[in-house]
Amino acid sequence: MTHKAGFVNIVGNPNVGKSTLMNQLVGERISIATFKAQTTRHRIMGIVNTDDCQIVFSDTPGVLKPNYKMQEMMLAFSESALKDADILLYVTDVVENPEKNLDFLDKVRKMAIPVLLLINKIDESDQKTLGDIVARWHALLPNAEILPLSAKNKFGVDILLKRIKELLPESPAYFDKEQLTDKPARFFVSEIIREKILLYYDKEIPYSVEVRVERFKEDDTKIHVNAIIYVERDSQKGIIIGHQGVALKKVNTESRKTLERFFGKKIFLETFVKVDKDWRSSQRELDNFGYNPT
Repeated sequence: MTHKAGFVNIVGNPNVGKSTLMNQLVGERISIATFKAQTTRHRIMGIVNTDDCQIVFSDTPGVLKPNYKMQEMMLAFSESALKDADILLYVTDVVENPEKNLDFLDKVRKMAIPVLLLINKIDESDQKTLGDIVARWHALLPNAEILPLSAKNKFGVDILLKRIKELLPESPAYFDKEQLTDKPARFFVSEIIREKILLYYDKEIPYSVEVRVERFKEDDTKIHVNAIIYVERDSQKGIIIGHQGVALKKVNTESRKTLERFFGKKIFLETFVKVDKDWRSSQRELDNFGYNPT
């Protein structure tokens, strides 16, 4: 029996639904998917296995003009996804300006591999408007195959998956067939805690936060986790903790519930808040947090 395998990388601007699509394709909650932009900061792989194929999906941060070192590293993750893909999924939506980030789009246009341009959130548009959007995108990426879909409602996702399987090259599997992702358990703990911070805090707080898991001790029935939430200023530390610790307690409670569903085990979670004024601009700190696309 012929076996197919390949790397399918997902790119696009912030907040167009890349992480929601990734989770639908993989069937697991691999990437953070919230209503806030710039939620994905790393390249995150989700692996789909069948008897005759292995699809290695890779979600990337939204393409943006970087304002500080961390955003430079995020853009590097997105650009690295153009170099090692067998198939590229470029995700847009029905409200985005197609001319946004033309420099990145020019790199996509020059790619020799199959490019599937996915127009997401079509449930928020009408047939005529969608036709105009397709025409504009076809002019920008004439060699791309355009597929409208709604990741949130799973409309068009099965058609996309079928098309990906048709385009995959013949190859043995790259990863063990039982593997779902390339990331360790600690990574998903930090992402889930960060997701709760994105949901429950306003303004700049979520974007000034990073989470590091200091302790992850697992047995057959339970996992003990100690995590540090890093912020840039003392005032942010006070906001994260909240009056009498109420805000941090809510983050802990909601994180623990999600972690228990994710791992299927009892979770004992302790979090601490520390100030690190330079973490978003220090190469050494960013390397320690895993912001290294090489």
